[in-house]
Amino acid sequence: MQRQLNENIKKLRIARGMNQIEFARIIGVTKQCVSNWENDNVLPSIEMLIKIADLFHVSTDYLLGRSSKHLVDMSGLTEEQIAHISLLTDDFERLNKAKE
Repeated sequence: MQRQLNENIKKLRIARGMNQIEFARIIGVTKQCVSNWENDNVLPSIEMLIKIADLFHVSTDYLLGRSSKHLVDMSGLTEEQIAHISLLTDDFERLNKAKE
């Protein structure tokens, strides 16, 4: 489980275009702390795990490698906007299946 956690934190951080310093500043820790998590030296606290999940809009189960589902908060969007996003995700899923 731990190996998955460090890889998921790094993958999500990089996907958002953040370096370790920016990520650390946003969640209120040091760069060294982030480095230790990503290098599999130390586990984040439960409080930090929740902050990381909230920041990246994923579940703690996703971070821990227990689920592959991403969460997207669509509150505040119209039904039409939500429908457009759903169509986009369907298109991406089809493209990924075609590549396999």
